[in-house]
Amino acid sequence: MNSDQVESSNAGAQLRAEPVPIRIWLGFGAMCLGMFMAILDIQVVATSLPDIRAALDVGADQMSWIQTAYLIAEIIAIPLTGLLTRMLGMRRLFGVALSIFIAASIGCAASGSFSVLIAWRVLQGFSGGMLIPTVFSAVFLLFPIHRQDIATTLGGALAVLAPTVGPIVGGWITDTYSWHWLFLINVVPGAIAVAVAAWLLPRESGDPRAARSLDLVALLLMAIALAALEILLKEAPQRGWTSPLAIALAAVCGIGGVAFLHRTLRAERPVVDLRILGDRDFALGCWLSFLLGCGLYGSVYLMPVFLGLVRLHSAFEIGQVMLVTGVAQLLTAPIAVQVERRCDPKWLSAFGFALFGIGLAMSYFQTWETDFEQMLWPQVVRGIAIMFCLLPPTRLALGHLAPERVPNASGLFNLMRNLGGAIGIALIDTVIWLRAPEHVDSIVEKLLAGDRATALFVGLPPERFLGKQLGPVDADTQEFVRPLVERAGLVSAINEAWALMALAMALALIGILVSASRKPRR
Repeated sequence: MNSDQVESSNAGAQLRAEPVPIRIWLGFGAMCLGMFMAILDIQVVATSLPDIRAALDVGADQMSWIQTAYLIAEIIAIPLTGLLTRMLGMRRLFGVALSIFIAASIGCAASGSFSVLIAWRVLQGFSGGMLIPTVFSAVFLLFPIHRQDIATTLGGALAVLAPTVGPIVGGWITDTYSWHWLFLINVVPGAIAVAVAAWLLPRESGDPRAARSLDLVALLLMAIALAALEILLKEAPQRGWTSPLAIALAAVCGIGGVAFLHRTLRAERPVVDLRILGDRDFALGCWLSFLLGCGLYGSVYLMPVFLGLVRLHSAFEIGQVMLVTGVAQLLTAPIAVQVERRCDPKWLSAFGFALFGIGLAMSYFQTWETDFEQMLWPQVVRGIAIMFCLLPPTRLALGHLAPERVPNASGLFNLMRNLGGAIGIALIDTVIWLRAPEHVDSIVEKLLAGDRATALFVGLPPERFLGKQLGPVDADTQEFVRPLVERAGLVSAINEAWALMALAMALALIGILVSASRKPRR
């Protein structure tokens, strides 16, 4: 070993031994708390939409805009995080974003009308959207390589835990207090996070001059395209993908998106640097993030649909059932850190997505009687898998980038997860709305033919079905059987949605195999 190698080895050993100051960990913990509150807000509000609707006298067809307004603003804000980090610096951006989020939460709680609430939700979503990529940027800007895995685990665990515990928190607040507290719970933890982060995080200078080069046309095109996409994904499953509204929204999204790409790829200082997608590892990490969003948010959406509409559980009871996934995530996190240090991120990601797909497929066999006991092991498998679907792709996408590229890359990486969730939920709704009526018709045919297995699946006494055609059915019997058949049709459609999510995880494996088979660029 020559002198240069000895010097390099000693420097590496010194770097690995150098501890991270406790103030950095506490400051980063405050950032994670703020991010957790922003993600949790989406889920807790979803549990109390009927209560908010009744209090503000909102029509049933408008109620979902309480969530959609937040999501549209959030999905626009996420890719802007890189630009805003350059302008303000990471510490200042976090403080400003979380302070606006707190103020908007108070505004939501004080809203006396639907329009005022929507305005505050837009502001809340825009500010909350900046918190998620800022935390993931901080992992690679605040910590040396030998501590990034622990920081990623802390931030990632809270990011995926929030959607899981959201229903139980929202259900408890709804049952115990008024809907106003769904927003007011953000105030105290948020204020603490702002104060701690401002006190402990490193002070860095931003570059306000970056605002002068802001391409307002590209920003407007991006906002229009993303907003049209979010509304399309919300409305198309119920109205139909070929309805005039869906076609118009798709056209607006397509035209705006193409114009944004054309302008951005030619810009010297783009609003969002899309050229980074030319990095193969980053592109693969974004693809895996997209599929994780599809499976994670899809499963968190499907379980309340089943437990609420089929099992008729309350929001709090649904939260108790879903808590299993969160517990499994937390118990797995320390193990995932140790394994992630020793394994290739691509193959560890392949293991995680294969296991996640198995956990999703295990829910394909639900019946109308399925409840906590039958849902336990599928949730455990998914909870274990999630950490292996999050940590390795994050390192794969962001771990090798230069510090100045991390904020922009983190915005794109997290945007892909949110887009995956939105598209996954839209696909689930499409399957349920289209397939449930078809299953009902099929079940009726089989019952009239005397099929015993179908009778058992519906919940009817099988001894009455002898495998031969039934005679005329009177009106009272039809009235009794109809809700049971509709419930069985819904269960079948939900099971198909679980299968669709499981198949989507296979796309992650295909992406990893394709990436591994390609020779690295010289």
